[in-house]
Amino acid sequence: MTMSAPILQGKRLVVKRGGITVLDIPDFEIKKGGVLSLIGPNGSGKSTLLLTLSCLLKLYKGTLIFNGRQINNRQSELDYRRQIAVVFQDPLLFDTTVLENVSSGLKIRGVDKRERTRIAEDYLERLGIPHLAKRSACKLSGGEAQRTSIARAFAIRPAILFLDEPFSALDPPTHEGLISDLNRLLQETDTTAVMATHDQMDALRLSDRIAVLQQGKVAQTGSADMVMNHPINEFVASFVGMDTVLTGTVREILEGDRMILAVGKREIEAVGDLPKGEDVLCFVRPENVILSTDSPAEHSSARNTFSGRIVRIAPHGLFYRVDLNCGFDLISYITRSSLDSLGLREGQTVKASFKATAIHVIKKSS
Repeated sequence: MTMSAPILQGKRLVVKRGGITVLDIPDFEIKKGGVLSLIGPNGSGKSTLLLTLSCLLKLYKGTLIFNGRQINNRQSELDYRRQIAVVFQDPLLFDTTVLENVSSGLKIRGVDKRERTRIAEDYLERLGIPHLAKRSACKLSGGEAQRTSIARAFAIRPAILFLDEPFSALDPPTHEGLISDLNRLLQETDTTAVMATHDQMDALRLSDRIAVLQQGKVAQTGSADMVMNHPINEFVASFVGMDTVLTGTVREILEGDRMILAVGKREIEAVGDLPKGEDVLCFVRPENVILSTDSPAEHSSARNTFSGRIVRIAPHGLFYRVDLNCGFDLISYITRSSLDSLGLREGQTVKASFKATAIHVIKKSS
């Protein structure tokens, strides 16, 4: 199968602020039709990269290539910016009606009034705000203003849509409604999009690819499943929620790409092909750790089953985080109903289990 050429490429991208390098990325690309999320901690460079890719931030050095052509002068930059749209965390709207805001990009591009009104009304309908068409943009709520901003961006049918933390200023119900509508609209229009976000759940819901940034560099990029479940190093693992990180050594090689790992005084079975004696890091997602109060003698489909003492139970979003001591530290996420049905309490001894396939193992760097 032939891979499609990237719609946008960045080569040797360097951005400096106050003489300090804040972005240093040798190679970066965006595939046509996909949604790429840039994630990372505050100050990692995700918004800087997004603004650089949209030509809103000046490069110290490096090259952007759009549809095979370099953006290397004022005219090529202007041509490129006419084909993209940017949505910011704080909507930047004109002091006019919602309809006029949504059609403004089309007006600048010379679309006649009847056609731009038709297109603007279509996107107002798609984003659930046709009733706001004649309202002043100055009288909108935060969610209404962001919907207007997104409708304006889609109205020009951009080659690439850039979104910089588009939901972070919204309350949870507004956030949920808007991300659902945006997800549907991206799929319906097959729009290529790049989103900078601190919210991993938003990234997972919208994206087919994720790039994790660390101190102005790309630590890992790949499919959402690859990044979330097969992190390349301890930083990425920690950031994407691999809360259990264990240090061990490959003790024995088994058939079928299986390994026995020595973790403290315990043995864990995992999948991998690292050599015997290799020092490793093992990552386990907390949602893959199953707790029960069954007798340890009872059978389990999971190869790794350990008796552990509950050290702490604490709310964690929609779940409860359970910290365990199993001879090594282990973390599990469970629902409130599971917490109640199992009758779990701090200090209690329970059975914790996880499958060999649920462990991601990498070589420990020296």
